[in-house]
Amino acid sequence: MSAEVILATTVLGTLFLLLASGVWVGVTLVVVGFVALFFFTPAPTGSLLATTIWDSSWGWALTALPLFIWMGEILFRSRLSEDMFKGLAPWLGWLPGRLLHVNILGCGVMAAVSGSSSVTCATIGRMSMPELRKRGYHEGMAIGTLAGSGTLGLLIPPSIMMIVYGITAQVSIGRLFIAGFLPGFMMIGLFMAYTAGWALLNPTKVPPADMRMTFGEKIWNARRLIPVILLIVTVLGSIYGGVATPTEAAVMGVVGALVLAAVTGSLSWETFKDSLLGAVRTSCMIGLILVGAAFVTMAMAFTGLPATMANWVNGLGLTPYGLILLLTLLYIVLGCFLDGVSMIVLTAPVVLPMVTAQQIDPLWFGIYIVLVVEMAQITPPVGFNLYVLQSLTGRDIWTVTKSTAPFFALLCVGVLLITLFPDIVTILPRQMTNG
Repeated sequence: MSAEVILATTVLGTLFLLLASGVWVGVTLVVVGFVALFFFTPAPTGSLLATTIWDSSWGWALTALPLFIWMGEILFRSRLSEDMFKGLAPWLGWLPGRLLHVNILGCGVMAAVSGSSSVTCATIGRMSMPELRKRGYHEGMAIGTLAGSGTLGLLIPPSIMMIVYGITAQVSIGRLFIAGFLPGFMMIGLFMAYTAGWALLNPTKVPPADMRMTFGEKIWNARRLIPVILLIVTVLGSIYGGVATPTEAAVMGVVGALVLAAVTGSLSWETFKDSLLGAVRTSCMIGLILVGAAFVTMAMAFTGLPATMANWVNGLGLTPYGLILLLTLLYIVLGCFLDGVSMIVLTAPVVLPMVTAQQIDPLWFGIYIVLVVEMAQITPPVGFNLYVLQSLTGRDIWTVTKSTAPFFALLCVGVLLITLFPDIVTILPRQMTNG
């Protein structure tokens, strides 16, 4: 048995043993890196660990992460979800599927606020599910539109997952945010087109439209939603226009969210404290994973395993399309057992050299990997959105999973489209650079 096989077996065995034992992902990554360095290289393990922890925890790009999380936590505790349903519903009654589209567009708006899939799904679902049930909408489609659209929290900027990938792969976070726009709108379009098509084929499963409103009444119902939209446009527009860095835009987002919460009367000492502590908890969790991932990446570089794996894949004679297909299958399987952040940081040390060897654009690959991680959010048994919906609806996990299957297929279509037409991802960042 070759040394590379022994190394790979030891690393994977340690990884799965610790994860199965319930050890935190960040701690697991540090232990895996320590085992690889200590037993398979002559490198000074202790000093490398200390240096890596310091180097991976002080970067300026990291400051955007807790700030965007805090912005989402503030708005999550406001009346945003209630305002969103009342504001969007009157404008969508004419579409086939009617208020089912509130789930899709509501999740799209919330995704631009929270940057988190599970928060997006829970926030919109908490308000929309009771309303859709009361009006007699098909429960399976209500669950499916919510689960599928909830994944947009990872794709539509500002996305926590994009920040994690950008830090891990050393790709500009601002360019990743811009690259996520068109794929995000594309997925919203696919979800809405499928929902409209389903409604046209099943007219008896869609209740009649609510009472019609005048244009003025629609504007009045949307009055609280308009400031949130303006906040999102300001934050992301400042990045796109080159006026602010992602960190500076995140500061603007936090200040704007606090002002909106105060104006709407939902800002109190309790909500301020809860939002701050919620942001700290999430940021610390992701920070620990990033530190562990940096140490594993460094350890793998010392062992030479990523280069060996890249050479092995290259020896298979795969085309870039073949590699993408192989990686898609790998991430779908991993999504059955790991959350999105863990998937990215665990696979980056091995996958990125393969991607680079095939001359695949790391920026494009970042959006691709976010899309396949979105699939993991609705893949049993560890799809977080499935459990959020199970708690919201009281249905068993199989019923929820069955309702989300068409939207999983639409995410696969999304991956196929950006693979065949990569300009969907790269055209906006390229224009920003040329401009």
